[in-house]
Amino acid sequence: MSSQSDARVSSRAAAGQAEIEAARMLLERMGVSPEQLLGAPLERPRVPTFAEFIPTVAATVSPGTRRVYSSYWNRILDQWAERHLDEPTATDVERLLAYTRTHTVARRNARGGRSAGEHLISALRCIYRRAENDGLIDPSRNPARKVAKPRRLPSSRRAVANDRLGEINQVAAGTGNDPALDSLLLRLHTETACRRGGALALRPMDLEPTHCLIQLREKGETVRWQPVSPTLMAALLAHAEQRHAPRDGRLLRYATGRPITTRRYDHLWARIGTHLPWVTTQGISTHWLRHTTLTWVERNFSPAVAAAYAGHSTGGRDDTTATYTRATQDEVITALVALTGEPHPLLAEPS
Repeated sequence: MSSQSDARVSSRAAAGQAEIEAARMLLERMGVSPEQLLGAPLERPRVPTFAEFIPTVAATVSPGTRRVYSSYWNRILDQWAERHLDEPTATDVERLLAYTRTHTVARRNARGGRSAGEHLISALRCIYRRAENDGLIDPSRNPARKVAKPRRLPSSRRAVANDRLGEINQVAAGTGNDPALDSLLLRLHTETACRRGGALALRPMDLEPTHCLIQLREKGETVRWQPVSPTLMAALLAHAEQRHAPRDGRLLRYATGRPITTRRYDHLWARIGTHLPWVTTQGISTHWLRHTTLTWVERNFSPAVAAAYAGHSTGGRDDTTATYTRATQDEVITALVALTGEPHPLLAEPS
């Protein structure tokens, strides 16, 4: 037994020596000595500064991501523009997080800077994820991985009661410099539960009047065909025609023909709040309309129908189960018909 073990050790040593000799011969042919190899510094790509790298990252992300993160990238540039990506430590990130949470713009729905802190960490991780993928830093040197995001608190938004919703619509339709536009906005969001981004991205070419469908493009680059009532479809078509919206341009426009932006929503809710103080006190916004509609659909139909109505893939349920139980378009249209009290052309067609 001992002789066999000795033979195996001798064989492995001989094989190892042969590999060493082969490596030495290869180095000699390359004109490199073992000493030079040991003393040579490892070549690594130059690590850029934040000022150099953030524009590169911004050019690779979607417009929606860029819109959310841009203000936080600007805040990072204010503090770290000339620092290289491998310089900040986890402690530096925590300091920047604390500074961001205490220097946020005070909004109606402010919650101690938690949202700002969460977005700052996400914006930093976006930068460092790209740096890791490009081989600029080692994952173990990524300080954004080592700092936890502030825990997100449950949303304070909830469904708006019917009588309160009626008051909101009444003020929108009876005040301001463009009540027709504001009424259309509220109807669009209440009926479809779409987000602001989906409404602002809507184009005349996204309207399918024969079957009363509109194509919504929202966050996460999601695209879906949402059913609408004949009344809303007619209003959208008339708005596009009267305000000369190009087929492939933004549909929602001011009377001058200029496309609206998020500022229209800000002014709308500020104006409603002057007439209905509880709107300002509670911080009610367009997203509350989404909560209102989806809550109604969930209560009167099912979570699966509410998830489909919202454009969610699973509605927060197990992904495997949702594959089999997600709602059909007919079920979404049935909910819409119950909500609006109007017939829909697709329900009359055979499935």
